[in-house]
Amino acid sequence: MSETRRPFMDKDFLLDTEEARILFHGYAENKPIIDYHCHIDPREIAEDKNYTSIADIWLAGDHYKWRLMRQCGVPEEYITGKADERERFRAWAKTLSQAVGSPLYHWSHLELQRYFDCDLPINEENADRIFDICGEVLKSGKLSAKSIIKMSDVKVIGTTDDPCDSLEWHRVIAEDKDLGCRVIPTFRPDQILLIDGDSFAGYVKRLGDSAGVEITDLASLKSALVQRMQHFADNGCRSSDQSAAEFLCTRMTEEETDRVLKKALSGGKVTADERDGFVTEIMLFLAENYAKHGWVMQLHFGVARNTNTKMFRLIGKDTGFDRIDSSASIEPLAHFLDELDSRDCLPKTVLYSLDPCKNAALDVLAKCFAEEGVAGKVQHGAAWWFNDNQGGMRDHLRSLCEQGVLGTFIGMLTDSRCMLSYTRHEYFRRILCSFVGRLAANGEIYWDEKTLGNIVANVSFDNAMRFFGLE
Repeated sequence: MSETRRPFMDKDFLLDTEEARILFHGYAENKPIIDYHCHIDPREIAEDKNYTSIADIWLAGDHYKWRLMRQCGVPEEYITGKADERERFRAWAKTLSQAVGSPLYHWSHLELQRYFDCDLPINEENADRIFDICGEVLKSGKLSAKSIIKMSDVKVIGTTDDPCDSLEWHRVIAEDKDLGCRVIPTFRPDQILLIDGDSFAGYVKRLGDSAGVEITDLASLKSALVQRMQHFADNGCRSSDQSAAEFLCTRMTEEETDRVLKKALSGGKVTADERDGFVTEIMLFLAENYAKHGWVMQLHFGVARNTNTKMFRLIGKDTGFDRIDSSASIEPLAHFLDELDSRDCLPKTVLYSLDPCKNAALDVLAKCFAEEGVAGKVQHGAAWWFNDNQGGMRDHLRSLCEQGVLGTFIGMLTDSRCMLSYTRHEYFRRILCSFVGRLAANGEIYWDEKTLGNIVANVSFDNAMRFFGLE
């Protein structure tokens, strides 16, 4: 056994140079958290939910974990089925012990240490003991939703919300003056872009009902969207978010767009060209309105959904069968941003691609659009989904340094449905400080503690607060 083997996940976890340790412990470790993009249900916060077990809080809805369990041959009954919670956790513990090197291995142990003060390795042998230790803590009420937010020092949470949402839970949360955290909605209009889908007409009806507008044509659709955007703005919204395989720039006239919409609403089959044109025109309209509200526009692309048709039919979407779409092109996205910039209505924008091979292209694209007085108006967003691991984050940071400006980066997010995921911010900050510290230790950058400390502090928290107008 190596005499220099370090303790597992100690206070200097991932901090492999003295410079990294100075940066993390002195500048990043104690910064608050802004989690500007996640999928937490605001109702859990409003009702200060208490969780029944560690299986409840870890395994319900977490398709990251579900994918690993399937890879280890775990029956679906223990993944998305109705197996006993203890049995489900045993299956997860056995899985995790096989997934060394996975970010989930690190995240899960960090969460166990930070929230349950438990440093046992997660494996089949310890599963029952860990389940019971966590159960006692959860039973005590010490880790209710609001308690987790407070102990994690979270100052802002950006949820993901459909335009039809009443935002009633956000209003309940806003009345809680003791929480110490702003929980703000994010406008996510994905459904209105699915014009060739079977549920489109039904969704348009629901959108119209929520806005108090009968949607029969393009003008009334735009009126309903404007009304809903104002509703979100009135409830503290600071950004939008859209997810698609890729972003398009296929132009149509207003008359053509109106005709395609009416065709879809009457049950007609929309062609691929008609779909692309409609999506482009609606996205341009939405982006113009985001700029009017001063919102940030977040664009997620490069994901192929529901790859396993059999499982999609059995258990539905968002269950762990999406993948990287390496064919998604950046060219239409560049034209889309250019069209908005030409109209002087390009909002602050964050670009996320699931394909890490596009890191350099995104960093270069972002530098094509700037605005005087706005630091990093178009951002290459944090390493996303299949990339939020050590390798993915380091590759992202390297590209950002070489093709962009690290000092203006808005940092990490959880993109999670789990209330315990705030340790992902710590994980990112350790990797960030390790990356910058190693550059200094290697003599690649000048060791100026104050300058580099300010950079990691700003990337950890302050840049995002400024970018989203939350200071």
